[in-house]
Amino acid sequence: MPQLNLKHLRYFWTVATHGSIAAAAEVLHLTPQTISGQLAELERQIGAKLFGKAGRHLSLTDTGRLVLSYADEMFRLEGELRDVLGGRPAGSGLALNVGIGMVVPKLVAYRLLAPALRVPEAIRLICHEAPLVDLLADLSVHKLDLVLADSPASPALNIRAYSHLLAESGISFFATKAAAGRYSQGFPQSLQGAPLLMPTGSSALRRALEFWLQRVGTAPRVVAEFEDRALMKVFGEAGVGIFTAPRVVEDDVVTKYGVAVIGRTDEVKERFYAICAERRIKHPGIVAITEAGRSRLLD
Repeated sequence: MPQLNLKHLRYFWTVATHGSIAAAAEVLHLTPQTISGQLAELERQIGAKLFGKAGRHLSLTDTGRLVLSYADEMFRLEGELRDVLGGRPAGSGLALNVGIGMVVPKLVAYRLLAPALRVPEAIRLICHEAPLVDLLADLSVHKLDLVLADSPASPALNIRAYSHLLAESGISFFATKAAAGRYSQGFPQSLQGAPLLMPTGSSALRRALEFWLQRVGTAPRVVAEFEDRALMKVFGEAGVGIFTAPRVVEDDVVTKYGVAVIGRTDEVKERFYAICAERRIKHPGIVAITEAGRSRLLD
């Protein structure tokens, strides 16, 4: 096999990380035709296709994912070398791009990500929040290093991803202090007809809550639905309705939002996952996050 042209490899890496030839052309200040030609030359050198078509979008082939994993490491080391030559210590500000599903409570996200900020290497955490399907699409082209979600990656999405269970918790129900006495007596039957704030149908919690409410024989009145759990808590704080949060952050929710617990159940579990694009985890921040998750589950 002939020696790889590193300029062609950088063009490939830029297309893969930005998601399209057009976006890469803007970053590199080249025409799309030039980049397409250089990619074709790289594929000729390698002897395999690097991209396939997924509708109107590019998707990495198995060979493309392999090449990208090496290119990521090569250009990370290149950046580290520039830092050293520029007088900055090696490894300073190692970026960790994390996508956080909008249904993941902010307090939980902080606790799950905090171990990455305690590793010896200096980690620069960059958080992005979006619907899970968008985050997984970005993960597949290596725009993200990690995605936090309330469910594992679905095989139906046809994305190579590996899900690691980080934490699980029962749930608590909250209301304003003025309304707490009314709903805490006879819980959960006291929820009959009560105003309830719910996550949207895309959340694993929504489906579990509906099943549990039906099983215990009570039917609250859903007054609002939210993708953003922090926004749901703000509405709950204002007295619009009852809301839920994982029991592991119960004290934080009571303190932060000035509400009271009206009931709890361990029959509904919230689970949180770290989803990575590669089976072998190398980033020290992700290693710290997943190892802390394993310890949490063993406690």
